[in-house]
Amino acid sequence: MRYNLLASSLKLLNSTKTHNLFLVNVRSLTGAAHTNDAVAPTTRPPPAESRNPGEEQRSLHIAVIGVPNVGKSTFINNTVNHRVCPTSAKVHTTRQSNTAIYTTGQTQLVFYDTPGLVTQHEIRRHHLDQNFKSAYRHAIQHADIIAVVHDASNAWTRKELHPTVLDTLKAYSNLPSFLVLNKIDALKSKRLLLDLIKTLTNDTLTVGKREVQAKSALAKEIRINKRESSWSHFSDVFLVSALTGNGLQEMQNYLVGQAKPRDWKYPADIHTDSSPEALIVESVRARLLDYLPQEIPYNLKCEIEYYSVEKNVVYTSVQVQCPTTRIERLICGEGNGKLRQITERVTSDLVEMFGQAVSLTISTVSKGKKTAA
Repeated sequence: MRYNLLASSLKLLNSTKTHNLFLVNVRSLTGAAHTNDAVAPTTRPPPAESRNPGEEQRSLHIAVIGVPNVGKSTFINNTVNHRVCPTSAKVHTTRQSNTAIYTTGQTQLVFYDTPGLVTQHEIRRHHLDQNFKSAYRHAIQHADIIAVVHDASNAWTRKELHPTVLDTLKAYSNLPSFLVLNKIDALKSKRLLLDLIKTLTNDTLTVGKREVQAKSALAKEIRINKRESSWSHFSDVFLVSALTGNGLQEMQNYLVGQAKPRDWKYPADIHTDSSPEALIVESVRARLLDYLPQEIPYNLKCEIEYYSVEKNVVYTSVQVQCPTTRIERLICGEGNGKLRQITERVTSDLVEMFGQAVSLTISTVSKGKKTAA
């Protein structure tokens, strides 16, 4: 099994994927609300290696917040053009703040991927740690600006910002913030997007301009409207599809322009400050969320057993601790078939993350009995 997965990971490593990024922003909607014209592809800024040594360094730290499952991790991964944050289709994949770093020219952008903003009821339901809520606060305290990611595809929730988001913006109103409307690829109506922008910003953002209108003589006072469903102080709005890359280039250019003159916090050639072992464990846990039903994966504990790099190949083993033998059988599947599928999927993720061939073993244990694939 190890040989097969290693051979498979080598094939994945040799297969290159190119992603065309398309520019979609508020201005592109203006005057074209009733058309579906394609937008020309754009290119990324030059890599860090092309920087001019004579220029001063600049950086910007961005706290990315939002309710669970709005696509924050995918948004960050595709913005920095590297898989750093584990992703899954279920809520609460991110359980601690992760750091993703993107360096271009003389500018370094540091993104903090935070857990979804939750209530105390959700913490109990999903067996989350009590410090779950403190993770986003810690990230914001180290940030220069807040990015609020909002799911534009959800017809039930897209017309209002969640109370936990609004409470956070009010608590940190000293920091500038901008709105990221994600999953716009699921919407066909540009008029709907324009209306959504007006609703979520309390109609304070001038479409096509980088300025906020003063609504009264008390414009400096931080306020939200009576419905408590919008925020009047976003500096900008970006329409993106984190999955396809649409709109990410425009937002990235904006952040580079907001960067402050100061020394970088990280070397130019790293993408995260997380350890390889932590990334491996979180990647396994994320895929367990995808393959297991209901609340089962939230009750599992994953631990690294072994990690080594030899001749540019990552060798690693992760143990999944199951509360009962029934759950262990559910993870393994008939003839360990499901466990092999999970292992292959995680291996693919790790190859993309590390840029190296990976030999991964995932084992399960319950009441002293151990099964490996």
